Amino acid sequence: MGRAFEYRKERKFKRWANMAKTFTKIGREIALAVRSGGPDPDYNPRLRMAVQNARTANMPKANVESAIKRATSKDAENYDEVVYEGYAPHGVALVVETATNNLNRTVANIRHIFSKYGGSLGTSGSVDYMFDRKGVFKIPKEGVDLEELELDLIDHGLDDIREEDEFVVLYANFADFGSLQKALEDRQIEPESSEIVRIPNHTKTLTDEQVEDVITLIEKMEDDEDVINVFHNMDMN
Repeated sequence: MGRAFEYRKERKFKRWANMAKTFTKIGREIALAVRSGGPDPDYNPRLRMAVQNARTANMPKANVESAIKRATSKDAENYDEVVYEGYAPHGVALVVETATNNLNRTVANIRHIFSKYGGSLGTSGSVDYMFDRKGVFKIPKEGVDLEELELDLIDHGLDDIREEDEFVVLYANFADFGSLQKALEDRQIEPESSEIVRIPNHTKTLTDEQVEDVITLIEKMEDDEDVINVFHNMDMN
């Protein structure tokens, strides 16, 4: 079915090549969440999302609790969230989200990957406007009445609802992420996954060979230990 199909299907956690790297990156997500909203998941939607991602990745509960505890200690590492923008080969826009304790190392690595694999690092704001930031929740489809669920959640930030394989996918604007997350919890609906993504306003169609070029750059970017997410506007259908 083509490289794009394979990449799309296997992308969840693919950027984290092994379990140790997965746990390290989730630990950084937890640290950032704790710093921005405190250590209590009940009052920190971002931390609840990070904990959910940890469960999805089979991260032991003890590891999660330890990561939260480390993030609140006086010796906690200070991670900065830095977003880089640029272009992959063939004019595909990229937004790269990082969490770093060494800005010089990270920007050097990001610039090198862009350059080595046919892309170019841009300036802040150069491509971000091409994306909408959304909260996305996947819940099991079995037993769900889509119309009833939509009517129930529309006043809690639900922006769109779609069917995808065995899941129902719920979308919320970035500002409404916490509200929709709370509404699901109140209804005892546990998402299979929850995340904040950047969805392109328009996509760019490429040939199979061009897709291969772009995917190579993205995979190299995702292999970097400081990179948390990479978003693009390449058509993956």
